[in-house]
Amino acid sequence: MGKDALQYNTTEGYRPLRAKIAERMKFSGINTHEDNILITSGSQQGLDFSGKVFLDPEDVVLCESPSYLGAINAFRAYECCFCEIDTDEEGMKIEALERALKEISKAKMIYVIPDFQNPSGRTWSIERRKQLISLANRFNKIIIEDNPYGELRYDGENMPAIKSFDTENRVVYLGTFSKTFSPGMRIGWVCAQDELLNKYIMVKQGADLQSSSISQRELDRYLEDYDFNRHIDSIKKLYQNRRDLMIHTMRQHFPQDVRFESPKGGLFIWAVVPPSIDTTKLMEKAI
Repeated sequence: MGKDALQYNTTEGYRPLRAKIAERMKFSGINTHEDNILITSGSQQGLDFSGKVFLDPEDVVLCESPSYLGAINAFRAYECCFCEIDTDEEGMKIEALERALKEISKAKMIYVIPDFQNPSGRTWSIERRKQLISLANRFNKIIIEDNPYGELRYDGENMPAIKSFDTENRVVYLGTFSKTFSPGMRIGWVCAQDELLNKYIMVKQGADLQSSSISQRELDRYLEDYDFNRHIDSIKKLYQNRRDLMIHTMRQHFPQDVRFESPKGGLFIWAVVPPSIDTTKLMEKAI
């Protein structure tokens, strides 16, 4: 065991860890198997690989407005374009997404963060998740479901992942331990059906052969010996206290015409300020 931790491993990752990840994904309504899991160096590597697998120059990525800057930068390296789809409190506006799919011939994939989105903090409704799957099936598009924050829910019931409604194996699910355990370990994963996952495995082999053998075994041992759900409950209390303090302070000090909502989980609060406030100058003051 000790010697193995210092050697090369399979590109897919340490099998016992992949099995534990597959088991944990049942909490999101996803019934999968360890053979459909690829360990990555954080979910950011999963985003980069998604660009390598799917994007050609001038392809279009459909994403939420606003969306995660790290994903946009990862995809932009493959010379693609972006189309932002308007959102509301339930997620992407389906009519706007359908219109874009009809009008943009080079639309290649749909990128979403359905739970406590970065940066808006919003969570998609179940109905919107189902509608997204229906549209992707109809227009034959890949969905990249990025879910770093789904387990950090403070209020209400957990939502089923978009992939749990996937009827045609077109959803690529990206997960990570960066927000629930340790960002420095750089352990994330891709969950996809065989044909798609094999493409990611080939890309991973060319990129770095495999993720850290030692880190994977360290995390697997922690999951084996300790109650990970209890750990998550403890950090949720910490984050919830920070959210509550932030919301209280914003209500106390922000101008009355600044609009914001208290997110039910995650790490982000999105505020909309009136045109009279120059946010560039505001950023300079904040720095």
